[in-house]
Amino acid sequence: MTGSDGTVLLTGATGFVGMELLVRYLERTERHVLAIVRAGSDESARERMEAVLGNLFGDQAGRYGDRVTAVAGDMTAPRLGLDPGRWDWLAADSTMIVHCAASVSFGLSLDEARAVNVEGTRRMLELAGRAQALGGLERYAQVSTAYVAGTHAGRFCESDLDVGQSFNNSYEQSKFESEQLVRSHPGLPFTIFRPSIVVGDRTSGWTAAFNVLYWPLRALARGLFPAVPAVASAPVDVVSIDYVADGIHELCESPGGIRQTYHLTAGAEASTIAEIAALASGYFQQPLPRLLSPTEFLAGDHGIARSMLEEGAMYFPYFSVQTTFDDAFTRARLQAAGISVAPLREYMGRLLDFATWSRWGKRPIARAEALAAV
Repeated sequence: MTGSDGTVLLTGATGFVGMELLVRYLERTERHVLAIVRAGSDESARERMEAVLGNLFGDQAGRYGDRVTAVAGDMTAPRLGLDPGRWDWLAADSTMIVHCAASVSFGLSLDEARAVNVEGTRRMLELAGRAQALGGLERYAQVSTAYVAGTHAGRFCESDLDVGQSFNNSYEQSKFESEQLVRSHPGLPFTIFRPSIVVGDRTSGWTAAFNVLYWPLRALARGLFPAVPAVASAPVDVVSIDYVADGIHELCESPGGIRQTYHLTAGAEASTIAEIAALASGYFQQPLPRLLSPTEFLAGDHGIARSMLEEGAMYFPYFSVQTTFDDAFTRARLQAAGISVAPLREYMGRLLDFATWSRWGKRPIARAEALAAV
């Protein structure tokens, strides 16, 4: 339990990363949490938050209910859709703002992605500015993504942003533009966090989001891809949700780090396409798919259903990534606090155990239930 006080305003508390951050603020601090929830009324927002607390804590949820205030708000609306008095109340009460809310879809148009990720950030920066004016803001934390690196080849450092890269999808570009927006506020006490590909908890396997890496893993489980467009040695930077949430919480609650960017990535511990394919194929007792260069793959007919090819197209660029993420500064800060990243191979089995137990999300399993089963 830390000695922190004051109120933290958290967006995205009903999402995967936000939920895990909420757990840490409730279990490890005495802070009150203001949670901005997309809902038509505060009553509806409170009902959504009660469901989240039930998922996270099970029959212990009641002990935390009075430390979370759910506020109905629209991240894309001026003043979050709140009247001026309520807006000022939020700003005056918030000593820390942690902005997790975002669309993580790869399939949105750029305008759609910007409407949520860039304009949502703009609204939160407006709130942060008001909180500063009222004298109480200590930190504004922005959860970004390491994949603001886009198509950049080679090492991408924590101090890098615009290195002339292009982008694989609207998600990457909108998050890049969101970071630019944050950095355009010179007097803001901001900290930026860049997770890479986030998967389930390394101990329980629990996840609330079966996206990104889970899609190709499920396809491998079903033997639907006898060949994939991939470079065998391409790095796949994967981090468990507990590392990401522990890292964000620790670095937000510790002194310093203002105007610093942290890579919450596997870095030197990153896996490769070949390793992931071998681990998944072994687990599911499926033949190892052929790893073909994108050119070879497009030139052949591999007996893969067109619908699967179309669905998988948004993930294929991540099978031949040439980017490595330098996380030296972050790693040094976190190791001093006893927080370290683990290579995917150490917990891949637990991720796949949970995925099959929950039928890839079709049978929702609460976090509390997953922890109880460990």
